[in-house]
Amino acid sequence: MEFARLTRYGLLSVSGADAREFLHAQLTSDLLGLPQDRATLAGWCTAKGRLLASFLVIPRGEAFLLQLARDIAPTIGKRLAMFVLRAKVKIADETDRWSQFGLWQPSPGEPYSLSVAEAGIRVKMGDTRTLLLSQSAPQGTEVDEARWTLEEIRAGRPLITGATQELFVPQMVNLHTLGGVDFKKGCYPGQEIVARTQYRGQLKRHMVHARALGEVRPGSDFQGGTVVDAAPAEGGSELLAVVPIPE
Repeated sequence: MEFARLTRYGLLSVSGADAREFLHAQLTSDLLGLPQDRATLAGWCTAKGRLLASFLVIPRGEAFLLQLARDIAPTIGKRLAMFVLRAKVKIADETDRWSQFGLWQPSPGEPYSLSVAEAGIRVKMGDTRTLLLSQSAPQGTEVDEARWTLEEIRAGRPLITGATQELFVPQMVNLHTLGGVDFKKGCYPGQEIVARTQYRGQLKRHMVHARALGEVRPGSDFQGGTVVDAAPAEGGSELLAVVPIPE
């Protein structure tokens, strides 16, 4: 089995009796109906509907683990905590407590299906790929993390980093097509703008998969738009970029 040590991701823990209701009121996806054996994508927006972070939300009993870009994990944790108020919720940065690995290993189940065992928490990310949260490295051959990043880009999963915070509404990075936005749930920060963008046809930009010569970085310009994520590939780079929709 091949695996990559994933250093680009951080991890926040949201726990307490009100954790589910708290996250449901803050994030773009439906957390009230999320079963224990399934993870989901979600976004957290400003009041103007711009993404502050993109998450993979992983249930863990009454608590949740939020995988996000490592460079924004500390500030997002502190900013989320400002909204706790009197709710019974505790938010902790557990980036250094868990090790994250990408495994190339066929496994049964639907995308984002989740299992917990002594070896750690596993989330199915594709037909042959699994995310593992663990305290120790799996057995197998270690490969470069860029390979995992490249496959995430080819799967069309956006990762909001410090370079791209507050640049996009969720639909610009196709979060709604990936199950990361629920248009029937109640209010959350930026919900009115996200809904208006969806129902009034106001989306002017969307995310595409593309190739480029040389190195490309998130936040840089690309064909009149902005790079969301990029990874080295044969002949240059492969990337996700939000570009204008042709009229």
